[in-house]
Amino acid sequence: MQIQLKFFASLREALGTSGESITLPTDVKTAGQVREFLRARGGVWAEALADGRALRIAFNQQMADAATPLSEGCELAFFPPVTGG
Repeated sequence: MQIQLKFFASLREALGTSGESITLPTDVKTAGQVREFLRARGGVWAEALADGRALRIAFNQQMADAATPLSEGCELAFFPPVTGG
């Protein structure tokens, strides 16, 4: 399955990219599994996407969670929580 990834704010800065098109292995079917798959790249990927890090996920520009199933050609975005003030 091919999907579009987007990274925002401090996550984009840490990873050095705002996004990419990626073909996922057949066993990666949810947003949370994508996070695990990317974390397995190691280095800054493992650090920026670590389990303890508070990150938000959007699926096709709608808020989602780790259990959200993916679909061919979807957009998955990762970003830190935003606070106002």
